Amino acid sequence: MFSEQVLGNAIRSALLIGAGSSLFIANAANAAAGENASVERIEVTGSRINRTDIETASPVTVISSAFIAQSGYNSVEEILSAQPTAAGMNLGATTNNGSGGSATVNLRGMGVQRTLVLLNGRRMVSSGTGADSAVDLNTIPVAMIQNIEILKDGASAVYGSDAIAGVVNIITKKDFVGTELTLDASQTDKGDGTSKGISILHGLELAQGNLVVGLQYSDRGEIIQSDRDFVEPGASSFIPTGSLGGLVADGAGGLKPRDTSYDYTDDSYAQTPNELFSVFSAYNTELDSDTELSFDFMYTRRESNQQMAPQPANLDLASNKLDALHLTNIQAAYDKLNADIADPTKHHVIEDTVNYRRRMTDAGPRIFSQETDTYRASIGLKGYLDNDAMWDISATYGRNDSKDSVQNSIHAGNMISSIYQDQNAWFSGDAMANSDLAAQGILYTEENEGGNKQFTLAAGFSGVTASDIGYAIGFETRHESGYYTPDEITQRGESTAAQQFATDGDYSVQSIYGEISVPVTEQLTFEAASRYDEYSTFGGEITWKLGATYRLNDAFMIRSVAATGFRAPSVSELYGGDSGSYDYLSDPWGNELDAQIKVNYTSDENLQPEESESFTFGMVWEVMDGLSTTVDYWAFDITNAISRVDVQQELNACFNGISAACSGLNITADGDLSALTSQLTNIGSQETSGVDWNISYSHDLFKVALDTTFLIEFEQDGTDYTGTIDGNIGGYADIKSNLSVYGYVSDDLTVLYNAQFISGMDGEYYGQPFATDDVVYHNISAAYHINDQWVVNAGVKNLFDKEPEAVLGGNDMGTVPSIYDVIGRNLFISTSYQF
Repeated sequence: MFSEQVLGNAIRSALLIGAGSSLFIANAANAAAGENASVERIEVTGSRINRTDIETASPVTVISSAFIAQSGYNSVEEILSAQPTAAGMNLGATTNNGSGGSATVNLRGMGVQRTLVLLNGRRMVSSGTGADSAVDLNTIPVAMIQNIEILKDGASAVYGSDAIAGVVNIITKKDFVGTELTLDASQTDKGDGTSKGISILHGLELAQGNLVVGLQYSDRGEIIQSDRDFVEPGASSFIPTGSLGGLVADGAGGLKPRDTSYDYTDDSYAQTPNELFSVFSAYNTELDSDTELSFDFMYTRRESNQQMAPQPANLDLASNKLDALHLTNIQAAYDKLNADIADPTKHHVIEDTVNYRRRMTDAGPRIFSQETDTYRASIGLKGYLDNDAMWDISATYGRNDSKDSVQNSIHAGNMISSIYQDQNAWFSGDAMANSDLAAQGILYTEENEGGNKQFTLAAGFSGVTASDIGYAIGFETRHESGYYTPDEITQRGESTAAQQFATDGDYSVQSIYGEISVPVTEQLTFEAASRYDEYSTFGGEITWKLGATYRLNDAFMIRSVAATGFRAPSVSELYGGDSGSYDYLSDPWGNELDAQIKVNYTSDENLQPEESESFTFGMVWEVMDGLSTTVDYWAFDITNAISRVDVQQELNACFNGISAACSGLNITADGDLSALTSQLTNIGSQETSGVDWNISYSHDLFKVALDTTFLIEFEQDGTDYTGTIDGNIGGYADIKSNLSVYGYVSDDLTVLYNAQFISGMDGEYYGQPFATDDVVYHNISAAYHINDQWVVNAGVKNLFDKEPEAVLGGNDMGTVPSIYDVIGRNLFISTSYQF
C-alpha cells in the first residue's frame, strides 16, 4: 500500500509533466521529499487557498527553467506555442504581416484574448503597440523565469475576466544567492536567422531578505521568405510598371491586358528581427516573524521590425482628367477584349473612374518598426496570524508605451496629383525616381503611437479551520486604459494604406471573491469559488466554480471541475477607431480585380461580456513506482462571443438576394463594395472539447514524458473546424503530442530528445479541398557540466529540416507559420557560469 506522501509525490509528478517538464521538476520534488519532511503551505495556480500539496481538482502543467534552457527556447511565446494545448493562431517571431512585433499565446485555439497571463499570480498589463487586448510575451525575459504554470480550465471565478480558456502564470526567480552569467546563440543551417543573447542574474542577502537583480539582452536575426525553397513566388496583380484599368503598356505606345504578376517574397521576412533589453528585480524580506514584504519590478525595451513588399497603390482616377490619348488606348484594348466575350453584361467599359494600380518598388519595401517600453512594479505585504490564517495586500502598476512607424508609405492624394500632372511618365511603365517621389510628398514615413495602463489594488484573507476547511476571501479594484493614435495622413484617409481612426478609452472594475475547500471524508474533497465583478462599462457579472477530488486509494485520484466564466470587452473592442483591412475575399459579382478587398472594421461601445461554461473530468494514477499518468476530459462552451460576421458568407448571401446580409455589411445588392463594413457584436459562439493525456516514467538512467491533446470538437460560429486548417483562423489538429526523453549519459553529461507531433488536417480554399500530412519535428540537445559552476547546452531544433505543409490560402509563405516551422534546421548553443 502506498503512503499518503507517495500519492502526493505521484500527483505532483503527473501534474508537472507538461512537454517533458516533469523530467526536471519531478526529480527535484522527490529529492526534496522525505519521511520527515516538514509540511509547508504553498500557492497553487488556480486557487487563492494556500495548500500543503498541489492535488487540486484543476489540471496544471508546469514547465521548468531547466527544461527551457536545455531545449534552446529563447522566448516565452516559443515555449508556449510548442505545447499540445496550443491551437488556432497566435503572433510570434514568424508573423510578418500585422503582428506589430508582439508575441501571444492561444490556449485551446480559443483566441489569444481568452487566455489570462499572470506574473507571480498577478495580472500583466496588456502590451504591444497600443490599446491591446493581450499580453506581449516578449516583455517577459526568459532569464527571470523559474517555471511556467499552465492552468487548463476556466478560472474566472478565481481571477476574473479573460481566464476563459485557461491561465498562464509565469513564476520568477527568487531567493537566489550568487551570480549567474549566461550567453546563447543560434543560427539556421542556411546561415541566416543569426540570434544571440546575454543575461546576468545576481542575488544577495540584504536587510534580512533576499534581493535578485537581472539583466537580459537578446538580438533575433531576420530571414527572407524567398530564401526558403518551399516558398512559391508570390503572384500579386499590383506590379511595378503599373496597370490602368487592368491594362499595361505594350511597348508600342498602346495598352494590353496585364500578363505578369509581382513576386513579393523577395522583400518579406520569414523571421522578423527584434532586440530586447530587460531589467528585472525581486526583493523578499521578513519585517518580523509574522509579516513579509515582497517587491518585484520589470522593464523591457523592444525594438522590432517587419518588412513587406513595397506598398500597393490602389487609386481611382477621374476619367475626365485623363488625357484623350490614354482614354483612346484604353478603349482600343477593351474593344479587343470585348470581341471575345459573348455576354454583353461582362463587357469592359470606361466609367467615371479608371482604376490605377502600381506596386511602389520605386519607393522601396515597407519597413514596419516598433519601439515599445513596458514597465511593471508590484508590492505586497503578507501576514500570518496565530490561528494559521493569512492576510495579504498588494498594489500592481503596469504601463506600456509604444511608437511605431512604416517607412516608404505612399500619400495617395499627392500621388494622384502627380499622375494627373505627368500621365505619360506614370503610364509608360518606367520606374519613378525615389528622390522625385519624396520631393512631391508622395513618399513619407508613417508615425503612430499608443499605450496601455493598468493599476490594481488587492486584499485577501485565507486560512484553514480546525476541521481542515480551507477558505479565502478578497477584494480587488482595477483600472485599465489604452490608446492608439495613427498617423494624421492615415486618419485622413490620404494614404494608399487603409484608413484608420484613433482609439482611446478606459474602464474600471471592482471585484469580490470567495473560495472554500471542504474535506468531506479522507478520500473526498469539495472545492467551490464565486466572484462578482462590477464594470463601469456594462455592469455586474457573477461567476462560480465547483470542483471535487476523490481518492479511491493511495495511488489513484479522480478530479472534476465545473465552472462559469466571462470576458469583458477590451478598450479596443469598445472604443476602437474604424480601421480598414485588405482581406482575402471572393467577390461573387466579379467587380473586384483583386482577391484582397478592403473591409472597414468598426467597434461598439455597447458590447456586452462574453460568457462561458467549462467542465473537466479526469484522473491521476501512479501505476507503479516511477510510472504515473493523468487523463482529463475538457469541454468549453462560449456564448455571446464578441465577434464579426463571416464576411465571405454574408457576401454570398447578399449576392443570393438576402437583403439583411447586404445591409449588415453596408453594401448594395448589385455588389458595390466600396463601403464594405464589419462591426463587432455579441454574435459569436464557440464549442470545443477534447482529452489531455500525460504519462511519465522515471528511471535511474533516463526519464520519459509524453504529453498529448486529443481534440474531439472545435466549432466556432456554427462552423466545424475540428481537424482543419485555415489561413484566417489557424489549425485545429485532431492530435498534438510532445515526447521528451531525458537521459543521463554520465554524471556530467545529459541528453534531451524531444519530438513534436501534429496530425494532418483538411482545408478548403475557394471551393478547392486540400489536406496536410502528419508532421513530426525532432529536436535534440545535450548539456555538459564542465564543473559545478559551468554548464554548456547545445542542440538542434528541427533536426531533419522538415519543411512546413502547404496550406492553400495560408496567411503567409503558402502555409500557417504559427502552426508549422518555416525556419528549418536551427542550431543553438548556450553556456552558463555561476560564481
